[in-house]
Amino acid sequence: MRNTGLAAGSASATEQTLDSVPYRLLSRSDLRTIGLRASNPTLLEWEAAGRFPRRVRVGSKVYWLASEVEDYIAQRISNRV
Repeated sequence: MRNTGLAAGSASATEQTLDSVPYRLLSRSDLRTIGLRASNPTLLEWEAAGRFPRRVRVGSKVYWLASEVEDYIAQRISNRV
């Protein structure tokens, strides 16, 4: 295990590492967990139309930037009547 320079009683090494990552990725499963239950074809359609953040390919898997999805949700909330 590498030395993280954490003092006793401070954040764990895992928390330190996650906090230092400049972005987080969400999988399709993560999207469903937060309430976005659109099908893959619907997500592709929304992305192509610029209505939903574009996916990021990592190998054979696809993810979305959490910050962009959070902005999308915040925008939906602010636009409701």
